[in-house]
Amino acid sequence: MNAPVQPIHLHRPVKAKEGDWTVAEIEALFALPFADLMHRAQTVHREHHNPNEVQLSTLLSIKTGGCEEDCKYCPQSAHYDTGLDADKLMDLAEVKSAAEAAKASGATRFCMGAAWRSPKERHMEQLMAMVREVKGLGLETCVTAGMLQPSQAQQLKDAGLDYYNHNLDTSPEFYGEIITTRTYQDRLDTLAAVRETGMKVCCGGIVGLGESRTQRAGLVAQLANLNPPPESVPINNLVQVEGTPLAGTAELDPFEFVRTIAVARITMPTSMVRLSAGREAMPESLQALCFLAGANSIFYGDKLLTTGNPQAEADKALLQRLGMAVQEVAAG
Repeated sequence: MNAPVQPIHLHRPVKAKEGDWTVAEIEALFALPFADLMHRAQTVHREHHNPNEVQLSTLLSIKTGGCEEDCKYCPQSAHYDTGLDADKLMDLAEVKSAAEAAKASGATRFCMGAAWRSPKERHMEQLMAMVREVKGLGLETCVTAGMLQPSQAQQLKDAGLDYYNHNLDTSPEFYGEIITTRTYQDRLDTLAAVRETGMKVCCGGIVGLGESRTQRAGLVAQLANLNPPPESVPINNLVQVEGTPLAGTAELDPFEFVRTIAVARITMPTSMVRLSAGREAMPESLQALCFLAGANSIFYGDKLLTTGNPQAEADKALLQRLGMAVQEVAAG
């Protein structure tokens, strides 16, 4: 006769304080049996969030292509030939029209992305005007425009910006394999400048870059140990684009992606964990598993910067089939 299966204690004592996760502890979470990890993530999720609500954000590329950075995953980098033409900064009327359409479709947050290493001073007035217009529509506002000086962060805060997005992308140990034109410390300095103003932080990373599980754990540790952790944590699954150095990279196992969502939820219990790039290629069953693992925010609309995103009507239909409601007021 087989010996009885011993129960697994899913709830270790609560950590003494937020932000003291070690990479080894996070690796141990990744290594849990899948069902145990999902149970633990869902338990944490229910303690802090409505498990049947999803927050919708829409992302608009307000300035596409021609970026000086050499991020190996990015079709907008000027270092690679991906067939993407560089555009100038959109005008205010176009941005307002897109924000109005996003609100009409149910989005509560409108994110504006500009492919810059960092905004120049001549761009700041235009960015601030966009923030004011979108804010005036009753939407939460988010901008991602590269590195910021403290004075630029303050200008955006004064214009009414709610969130600034600046991803860490991957772990410090793997970072140099992906980007050489901007240091990890540069990214942390921008996040510090944003926090200093009192703005909320949107910060996550990309998986499927060819990193190891230990390096994925290292990314989560960096995010969870920010003080405080980001209010929004976008988890991107690499979208491979021909012409970028990472085209042809071995794809991440889908269950490993779900594990990443679950581990992010456990280590950052109050954050909104967002399914971001790569969702278009995910079957509905995989997206449902991600919601079960603790994802409670999605980018919503037809396009995500330069890559596709599931159609809005298909998203609505999926959420309805899952019995999930759209969060009417954004949180986190």
